[in-house]
This record gives sequence, structure tokens and C-alpha cells, in this order.
Amino acid sequence: MSKIDTRLNVSPVPPDEIFALNGAYAVDPHPQKVSLGVGVYRTDDGKPWPLPVVQKAEKELVVDDDLFRHEYTAIEGDVPFLGIARDLMFGFEGKQGEEEAKARIGSVQTVAGTGANHLGALFLAHHMKPPTVWLSNPSWANHQTIWELAGVPRKTYPYYHAATRSFDFEGMMSSLESEAQEGDVVLLHACAHNPTGLDPNKEQWVAIADLCERKKLFPFFDSAYQGFASGSVEEDAWAVRYFFNNKPDMEMCVAQSFSKNFGLYGQRVGAFHYCTNRASTTLRDIVVNNLCHLIRGEFSMGPRVGCSIVKKVLTSEELTADWHQDLQVMSSRIKTMRKALYNELVRLQTPGTWEHIIQQNGMFSYTGLTPKQVYALKDKYHIYLLKSGRASISGLSQKNVAYVAQAIDDVIRNEN
Repeated sequence: MSKIDTRLNVSPVPPDEIFALNGAYAVDPHPQKVSLGVGVYRTDDGKPWPLPVVQKAEKELVVDDDLFRHEYTAIEGDVPFLGIARDLMFGFEGKQGEEEAKARIGSVQTVAGTGANHLGALFLAHHMKPPTVWLSNPSWANHQTIWELAGVPRKTYPYYHAATRSFDFEGMMSSLESEAQEGDVVLLHACAHNPTGLDPNKEQWVAIADLCERKKLFPFFDSAYQGFASGSVEEDAWAVRYFFNNKPDMEMCVAQSFSKNFGLYGQRVGAFHYCTNRASTTLRDIVVNNLCHLIRGEFSMGPRVGCSIVKKVLTSEELTADWHQDLQVMSSRIKTMRKALYNELVRLQTPGTWEHIIQQNGMFSYTGLTPKQVYALKDKYHIYLLKSGRASISGLSQKNVAYVAQAIDDVIRNEN
């Protein structure tokens, strides 16, 4: 084989596990195949669910027939949308000191939550130059890629206690206390931690905030599931709002996604919010200016259609109420399927303990299944989940949950 003549220095990189798994599922002809890999909401029939409120908003937008609907926005994005996104995240609603608080927040539109994470990492790498970014172990795999590409050294803090299948709060705090240095970034999942489904309780969040303030760490929140996890946008934003309101002398930022809570996966709707401390509000516009410089060189401006849908919904009392109802539908179905899987495993007396499935929160469950068991589920039963054992609960339904539980029981018993 002749040598390739190129100036490039490239080697193959591993394919993205989630998308590779989804591709394998798509071409599997087995009639009972089950997809528990990709993080998207599905109905009990296994079909996509365009939110009814989104469909209403789309019809209203067609009637509006806005002549500017395909025009460029500003570099920072759709400015009215940014105010709406900020207020949803931080929850002002006419509270005392609202204007002073808003003056701390610089917001720009991004290409969904991934783009918000990327833009934030790039901005901090350029302008704060953190010695290290601390990611939870485990974390969303894309966090590693994003910070690697930003050129920031990465370390991990303990998050999951495998023996008890629980949140390792003591391990997290001990590691950050002893090893994190002033100026380090700590990446935190605002709710519905991906992949474990385990979140700190409010008392633990308070302790994490105190540690970040005392050690002068920089909190970077990834908020991908506001309203989707619990059904309440207020409850799912509690940690972000606590840090912002109770630690006003600490800078922080938030990557915000509308993919899950509006079902706008392909529309790529997101925002990045940088929060100055209360003594540095004059920096806000300079921060936005520098974020716009990065945006202009990467994608020029955020896409318009998806943010127009969000804006239409959240500027109407009627549509906002409908949206909250849709959030309840999605979060309730996820909780119902968690309970159904747990009940089936208990009925089968499947070896091991399974309470963690109903104690976890949000779209994903860290099942505790081993890579060997995961491969057996795929090869024998055509059930697809990540090799870490992370399962997307949305892929379960009343029609397949007994089949999935029986398959799990089978691969565990056969291994034992």
C-alpha cells in the first residue's frame, strides 16, 4: 500500500459511543429491539413527541408571517429571547433587587447546550486561563471532549459510589478540598446528573457552594434538564439560583439547553450566561463583547427558528401554562417507567439491589450493569445501552419493560 502524501498529522479517533449505538440499533431488524442509549424523550409507543405547546407555537408563528423570520439576528443572538432564557434560569419575576441582579448577567445565544458548554470553555480558556477543570467521575462524555479541545487540563472528582450506587458526596468534597486550587473550574450538573441520575440534596448544594467560595473556585453549571427532571422549572434551577443569590461575590456561569424541556433536539436552542460578582457589573458588557468575538469567528450567530418557538411560548401566559403541563407529562412518564422497571426486577427476584433506579432522577439511570452484561443484553436480547450501564429510561414502555427486566435478570443469573 502506497504512503499517503499529506501534510496532515491525523489518526483515527474512536466513534462517539452514543451515536454509534444508535446507528447499530437503527439497522437491527429484530422485532423486539429496545433503544436505551440516546437521550431523547419517547412516548409509550416509542415514538418522538413534538410537544403540543410547541405545535401550537409553530402554528401561531405561521400566522404571524414575520417578514424577518429568516433574517440574521445580532451576533449575541435574539435579544428578547436572551432575556427570557435568563429569567427562566435565574427566576427573577419582580423580586426586590431584580435590576441589580440582572446587571451581573451577560447572556449570549448558543448552538444548544453543547454549544454553550463549548463557548464557555473556550471563553474561560482564553480569558481566565484556569489551571484545571474538575469534572465529575463519571460525567457526560462530551464534557471531556469540549474541555480537551479548549486546551484546559482536566481532573475528576469522585461522584458515584459503586458499592451503594449512590452519590459520593464525601468523596467529592474531600477531593476538591484537598486538591482543587484557586482559579480552578468545577463543572456541576444543575439537575438530573448525566449519566448517574444522582443529584446533591439542597443541604449538600449549600456545602458545595461554601467550598467553591472559600477556595475561590469557579462554578460552571450545565443545565440541560430544567423542568424536564422534576416537572418544576423552579425546583430544577434551585442549585443555580442558590449559588447566584447567596454567593454574590463569586463569579460563575451557566450553559443552558432547551433541547430536552422543549423537545427541540434538532433546533439547537441554547444560551450561555456569565455571572460577574456584584462588585464587577461594569465587566458584563465587556464579557458579552468578548463572547461575541468568539461567536463571530465560529458560527456568527445562533439559529433563529427554535428560539422563536421558545420566545412565543414563554411570552404567553396560556402557552406557558401549557408548557408546564407538557413538562409534567414527560417527567411523570419517566418516573412511571422507573417504578415499572424496579417492580419487575423485584418481582423476578433479580440478584442485587434495585432501589437506586427509583431513587435516581431524570432521563438516565446508572443501572450498575457491567460492560459484559451490557454486551450480553445487546447480543442476545437486542437491548441497547451504554457500556457504562447508563440507560435512557425514556426508551422503556409498558410494552417492553417486562422484556427488558427479564433480559436483565437472565444475563445476571447466567453470569453468576
